[in-house]
Amino acid sequence: MSDISRRTFLKHSFNSIVSYALLEMLFSNRMFSRSIAPLTDHWAKSLNEYCLDLQKSAITLPEWQTLVESLLQRIELKELMKFIDFERLSKNFDFPDLGTKTKPIIFPRLEGLPESYAFYRKLFGLKKGRAIIPHGHKNMVSAHLVLNGEFELRHYDKVRDEGEHLIIEPTIDEIAGVGSASSISDDKNNIHWFITRSDFAFTFDLIMVNIDPTFEKTYDIENIDPENGEKISGGLLRVRKMDVEEALKKYGKEMHHH
Repeated sequence: MSDISRRTFLKHSFNSIVSYALLEMLFSNRMFSRSIAPLTDHWAKSLNEYCLDLQKSAITLPEWQTLVESLLQRIELKELMKFIDFERLSKNFDFPDLGTKTKPIIFPRLEGLPESYAFYRKLFGLKKGRAIIPHGHKNMVSAHLVLNGEFELRHYDKVRDEGEHLIIEPTIDEIAGVGSASSISDDKNNIHWFITRSDFAFTFDLIMVNIDPTFEKTYDIENIDPENGEKISGGLLRVRKMDVEEALKKYGKEMHHH
């Protein structure tokens, strides 16, 4: 073999070794797999597939809740924050004196991800002592991931509707910190109530409405007064429905109640 041929051979061999070592490093560090994640197993794609399955009635409402909550709790929060551009959305956030403020979330366009989604995305922001007031839902589902801060979270099941009142059953009463996920549907944990326990707090919310197209409304929300609920047999409460102005005045800012 000539010196030129030998040098060429050694150069190609060295390049091949370097290329192989680089690929091995990329795979071991998941750098390469992360780069193709949008085409395979990206969480946004999975969320959309769960929502499409619900639209087609391929899964039940509680099954959707289990799947979505599990996925939200597995997402790497730093990745999600970057994906939704949390820093920009939360900068100079106009926190209201009562209740919460929301901003729409727009997912970036990435190859392999849907151009449009089967669910709405929102960022909810609150300051200390403010609340997402206690309310129930009709013909919608939603899921909520705490991105920042801490909440006192309460959930109730709606047992029956008595016109001016709802009969409800307490199901969840916990402190929800960063990474905590919860959800609502007509079938499970229908009513929720978030009270901010940190200086500020944010949630990532995904929402679907018009689950049943034959229902009289695309969706409906009923605010309630759980603090003055009447205890009845079986650990249930009879609670009065409230209009949004009255509910915000009482529950939107923590003062004498709670």
